[in-house]
Amino acid sequence: MTAATGNASTFRVALIQMRSGRNPAQNRDDAARLIREAKEGGADYVLTPEMTNLMEVDRGRLFGAVAAEEEDASLAAFRDLARALGIYVHVGSLAVKVSPEKAANRSFLIGPHGLIAARYDKIHMFDVDLADGESYRESRNFRPGELAVFADLPWGRLGLSICYDLRFPALYRALAEAGSTFLAIPSAFTRQTGEAHWHVLTRARAIETGCFVFAAAQGGRHENGRETYGHSIVVDPWGGVIAEGGTEPGLIFADIDPAAVTKARARIPSLQHGRRFEMIEPMAEPAHLHLVRSEP
Repeated sequence: MTAATGNASTFRVALIQMRSGRNPAQNRDDAARLIREAKEGGADYVLTPEMTNLMEVDRGRLFGAVAAEEEDASLAAFRDLARALGIYVHVGSLAVKVSPEKAANRSFLIGPHGLIAARYDKIHMFDVDLADGESYRESRNFRPGELAVFADLPWGRLGLSICYDLRFPALYRALAEAGSTFLAIPSAFTRQTGEAHWHVLTRARAIETGCFVFAAAQGGRHENGRETYGHSIVVDPWGGVIAEGGTEPGLIFADIDPAAVTKARARIPSLQHGRRFEMIEPMAEPAHLHLVRSEP
């Protein structure tokens, strides 16, 4: 996996790429090992992918494995690890039980003291039928979120999102207008949709908002048979890819200079130029009305 290097004015981001299976304890251990490696590599902020604790489509297996937030062993372990390492650990998402019938796809930003700085529940549910017969109904098992969330890091404001949210640019515009300079998009894109859209969408969100995009991803063929695209990616505010992974589990690093946000937004100040507008339906021409044109 590639790495981008910088200078003393930057902070270092590490994206963890995983291939989560059906065993939450094993997934937790795999993620923890990579978080420790990220710290050894100088990371100040570490992001894991969507569904760090469990990749499961079978409803019975899913609800047999998930727990409520206050009882989730993975979340407790990641909080302890953030405290021990003294870094920001952003758990891209965990499946956590919120009722007997529903789970939440929930992201957790954990600060260096082990406290939860922000929670975000995925707003947009991945309910699609793909061309090769793949079908997903995320809303069957998960309760959608209703709130956009941002949090302040020492280097700037971070807007939180998860995977399918990437296709809804209004969310990212709102986060940027609220002061976000970085966008986290932990994901588990399917191989099919990733090959078609992953790069163009992550770059578009960066360009539209003038933000850095941090997108840690799941990659490869999972225990449940699903295949994800991988290619964890860091995009700069001008839309340039500064670090990218492949399909195998591992780490990518990028040194981030927050000043690049100011420079990009000065060149194209589109966040200042947005205007509210109304949509109207054109009136049909009455049947009896005819246009009369004069002869030249």
